[in-house]
Amino acid sequence: MDLDVVFLGTAGSMPTARRSPTALVVRRGGERLLFDCGEGSQRQFLRSTLGLVDLSEIFLTHYHADHYLGLPGMLKTFSLRGRELPLTVFGPPGLNDLFASLRRIFGRLTFALDLVELQPAAALERDGYQLETFAVEHGVSSLGYALVELPRPGRFDVQTADRLGVPPGPERGALQRGEAILLADGNEVRPEQVLGPARPGRKLVISGDSAPSRSVVEAACDADLLIHEATFCEDESERAEETRHSTAAQAAQVALAARVKMLALTHISTRYFGPEVLREARELFAATVAPRDFDIIELPFQERGEPRLIKGGARPEKGSETGAEPAVRAAGVEEKSE
Repeated sequence: MDLDVVFLGTAGSMPTARRSPTALVVRRGGERLLFDCGEGSQRQFLRSTLGLVDLSEIFLTHYHADHYLGLPGMLKTFSLRGRELPLTVFGPPGLNDLFASLRRIFGRLTFALDLVELQPAAALERDGYQLETFAVEHGVSSLGYALVELPRPGRFDVQTADRLGVPPGPERGALQRGEAILLADGNEVRPEQVLGPARPGRKLVISGDSAPSRSVVEAACDADLLIHEATFCEDESERAEETRHSTAAQAAQVALAARVKMLALTHISTRYFGPEVLREARELFAATVAPRDFDIIELPFQERGEPRLIKGGARPEKGSETGAEPAVRAAGVEEKSE
């Protein structure tokens, strides 16, 4: 099953000409999960190859304006299009209070809107994975999110199945699902006889805004991808501490301590173009990227390779229509000056 992250907004508190405020979409199979919804997020959807999909779930990390200002307009657009599909918004405590104010802006909706407040250490069980929340240090009610896939069955040993007399067809499918089968001759075959060791699922961690934190290290332990804010470089470390943000070097230290495969830096301040943030982090953690808007990071299964940054992977070809999701093209991971 495919798993990737589409970066729709990578700026810090203010947009720039090339970066919009925070918004990213996690795509797993047919699911589309939006994490944070900064100003102009629906415009970013429309400018991308995704189009403005009818999301069923949105997850907010905290309630600073640059992480939710895109919600009222997006909800209103959904309603103007006559949407009927229910929508659930998740977030830390304070979500109901936030929407008590936002409802004055977007008004009556054509669809059911459910609000779910989450505490740290919550776990949302899904088909094949769970979403786990963890505390971060940002000075306000905030959450990070970890998408953790369940282990997968081991590889099916065709030669052993042949030797045991397991016929091709549904019997082999049952064994792969972990079910024992009974052969025509009365012999039982158990899954462990034909399956190799369980294979790990993937792990994706989103810190949201946070100062460097032990809780993020623990949540991101051995993750395939850690998406961590890097609002500042070390030249502004005092400002980072005052505002409970992280520098690029601090994000790299978190990634190093957590032993992640790849670190993606987001929430870049308008003070920087991007390359300088990337250089600082890579001095400590080489497997670092600094995505721009419309970049994609693919997360293959462990046996199929490492996470991969696809530059501009969600940006339509010139003259093409948006709203589809064509296959993306691979590109280099080196950051260039904006």
